[in-house]
Amino acid sequence: MASTLSCSASDLIPLLSGGANATAAAAAAEFICGRFETISGKFTDASYAIDNTYLLFSAYLVFAMQLGFAMLCAGSVRAKNTMNIMLTNVIDAAAGGLFYYLFGFAFAFGSPSNGFIGKHFFAMSGFPKASFDYPYFLYQWTFAIAAAGITSGSIAERTQFVAYLIYSSFLTGLVYPIVSHWFWSSDGWASPARADNLLFQTGVIDFAGSGVVHMVGGIAGLWGALIEGPRIGRFENRGKPVTLRGHSATLVVLGTFLLWFGWYGFNPGSFAIINKSYGASPGSSFYGQWSAVGRTAVTTTLAGCTAALTTLFGKRLIDGYWNVTDVCNGLLGGFAAITGGCSVVEPWAAVICGFVAAWVLMGFNKLADKLRYDDPLEAAQLHGGCGAWGIIFTGLFADKTYVSEIFGGDPNRPYGLLMGGGWRLLAAHVVQIVVITGWVSATMGTLFFVLHKLELLRIPSEDEIAGMDPTSHGGLAYMYTEEEIRNGIMVREMGPQGVHDPSSDVRDPRAAPARDLFLVRNSIRQLASDDQDVPDQATKDVLDPIEATLSIPARVPFVSSSRLNSFGGPIQQSSKVKR
Repeated sequence: MASTLSCSASDLIPLLSGGANATAAAAAAEFICGRFETISGKFTDASYAIDNTYLLFSAYLVFAMQLGFAMLCAGSVRAKNTMNIMLTNVIDAAAGGLFYYLFGFAFAFGSPSNGFIGKHFFAMSGFPKASFDYPYFLYQWTFAIAAAGITSGSIAERTQFVAYLIYSSFLTGLVYPIVSHWFWSSDGWASPARADNLLFQTGVIDFAGSGVVHMVGGIAGLWGALIEGPRIGRFENRGKPVTLRGHSATLVVLGTFLLWFGWYGFNPGSFAIINKSYGASPGSSFYGQWSAVGRTAVTTTLAGCTAALTTLFGKRLIDGYWNVTDVCNGLLGGFAAITGGCSVVEPWAAVICGFVAAWVLMGFNKLADKLRYDDPLEAAQLHGGCGAWGIIFTGLFADKTYVSEIFGGDPNRPYGLLMGGGWRLLAAHVVQIVVITGWVSATMGTLFFVLHKLELLRIPSEDEIAGMDPTSHGGLAYMYTEEEIRNGIMVREMGPQGVHDPSSDVRDPRAAPARDLFLVRNSIRQLASDDQDVPDQATKDVLDPIEATLSIPARVPFVSSSRLNSFGGPIQQSSKVKR
């Protein structure tokens, strides 16, 4: 912008002197040029301020997604694990902030460096610079903790809290930063911003992170869930899946809308700057980066909306009912898919992206059930599966004009295969899928396996059945009535006589025998529900003395795990009615 306001005294002197008093003309020319330089500097300052304010606002939006993750996770788990999953979301942000500050940002963007890992800016030393100001760090940190939040959903309801601390720090401090260096740093071996030696002459266009964020978090969660195994009661002994429904659809919907809102910082904010014209000269066109930002918000919206509606009608055809939580997950799957190519595709292509993403998610969920894979939030299927589809989608539909405007360089650089741009971009994106899968599997898979061998990964079965809130976090997230306690909704503290006493809802050592007996009762119920060969009467004969000892009337008949509500208590059986 300064060049458009440049001023040369030698050019002004002949115009001002008119052939007379050259000294006065020279002084006037110097004065005018000095004012032009001042104005030019002010415009430069304003440009920095506008771009950094835009990036800060985008960072705030992405950080608000943590609240969305927390609400979505809380609603998707059973009530007895609410405090646990909420705490893990807080720790993702807190531990991620410290480790990304110390190591993560340096590994990701520490230029100049090699193609594999950055090596400058540890603990933000050397900040700020023209290329890296403080808002940029804050924005990139919000992305790192988003990846960690994805993983926590896959291993919810059965993971020791210390495992959360370890994996979150490792993921945000090392695993994720190295992947983001490969594809987003100007030095990264597969970055489209490299000055030379572009992968397949194009680099990988993963604009906001279908691969860098979503695949990384999804594959990490996949390995954690695989190594831990499914939750107790998730599958019957013959392999039939049992739905362990989350306890609050309200929280799921609230979390989904918060994530939707935050995605407008996640995708459009990834431009980092907004005050950039695409015209031949400043002011020559209404079209600029601000237009690309708006288009990116539109493609993001259309992909999510299409995926939500596709899931709505798809699940209606498959299962026969309208399910709000499935629609919410479908919506998020569309967002995860469009994230990689949101800036370089037409709005009509985003509709295709969302439509396919919905079927990818539903297909992976069916496969997960067949393989007895348990992911309480469908995080691996949603973020890993839909993220991978988004990478392929960009390689097929990236538009030539948009690629040239955003990434510059060769105007004839490869673009989407179905748009006439050849196979090179798609080939680079296939490479991205392979290397992310390999890297995250080698690092996070190994970490989870080591934690498993050290018995630091999964909680004991009796704690899992009772719930992580009362056994690990000192209490429950909600208050329950005596009737709810009798119906087995949640384990509560017992008084010295084995009868619930509200005043004894503390860790009273006299209550330990009653608590242990309560856990035994729940364990017997769970084991019997998993073994279809055990008669209900035999189970009742074992449970009746325990119920009598606990002084809790055995008014509720024994039911199989398929008839347990989201709290762990019995539900009323009703026929499925299509509406």
